Amino acid sequence: GDGLAFARALANALHARVKVHERFGTAVVLLPDGFKLDVATARTEYYEYPTALPTVEHSSIKKDLYRRDFTINTLAIRLNDRGFGELIDFYGGQRDLKEGIIRVLHSLSLIEDPTRVFRAIRFEHRFGFSMGKETLALIKGAVKMDLFHRLSGHRLMEEVRLLLSERRPRAAVARLAELGLLRFIHPKLAWSGRLDHVLQGIEEAMDWYRLLFLDRKIEPWLPYFMALMHALPDRAVVETLKRFPFSETESERVKAARFRIKGTVRLLSKRPAPRPADTFRILTDWADEPLIYLMGMTKSESIKRQVSAFLTTYRQVKPSLTGADLTAMGLKPGPQYKRILSQLLDARLNGEITSDAEERELALRLAKGARSN
Repeated sequence: GDGLAFARALANALHARVKVHERFGTAVVLLPDGFKLDVATARTEYYEYPTALPTVEHSSIKKDLYRRDFTINTLAIRLNDRGFGELIDFYGGQRDLKEGIIRVLHSLSLIEDPTRVFRAIRFEHRFGFSMGKETLALIKGAVKMDLFHRLSGHRLMEEVRLLLSERRPRAAVARLAELGLLRFIHPKLAWSGRLDHVLQGIEEAMDWYRLLFLDRKIEPWLPYFMALMHALPDRAVVETLKRFPFSETESERVKAARFRIKGTVRLLSKRPAPRPADTFRILTDWADEPLIYLMGMTKSESIKRQVSAFLTTYRQVKPSLTGADLTAMGLKPGPQYKRILSQLLDARLNGEITSDAEERELALRLAKGARSN
């Protein structure tokens, strides 16, 4: 029937808002508590040419389910009172779900939408499934036809982001390499033992980070993408950043990880090891994603410890005194404020002072020195 009319009636009954997409016959019902419900008119679609966006027409539930990427996504459950809970399975999705098989519905599926290849690999590794023989053959055929070069940077990058956002993306990246798909990110991108080692190190660093920083939001795919860029020459990195739709922040972080990392590693590798205040100064303007990448790519336990200490401890350290306190000590506002507060922070980080009383005593000495100068 008419999904849009149903969505409007449902929104009215639930005192919700509705957002309608007439062209695709779909709508989103937005409930007051933030819950979202998608409503879609049963529809079929066709592609005017490979990689094009589909043209949509109203149709039956059977044809609607035929549009899905894989058989495991063609299962439907009846929700109306008559026959509630009945499973509709036209294409063997339940069987493939039980057997752990990723299978496309027809031979043109990957030609119509090559991004399904990345999705197949993502599901394969997320669920521990395997690809059907025919599906694997169709993937190899799509690679030979070079269909992925026709995809827009936006569509391809969206699938790469999703794949690298998986909990354990290393095996999925290895699968991309095995099927000859890494070159569609950049022609010079290839699998190597070094890349494998770095990706494994990032997985371990991500596990550690997630355990400690549940409240911090990061882009989990970004450290892994930094690892892919590490495997490319400088010029290829610049070309990749131009081709794909990165935000300015993402682009800057990838560039930092690629072009600034050596200098940072050199500073952190000094002997004797940098003091906590020195480590803080070296890392203070780095975002979390390149720091996770740094922990994953370095073989140095000393550097790992320094980055870990920065993220867990040093970054939270602050002097207890403020500019107002320095004014109360009789010091005139000026550049010396920043210098004194910086010295107090260094002393805190290095453990030279451990209490507010000791900090005040040091501040008085520094203020006295500043006044005499």
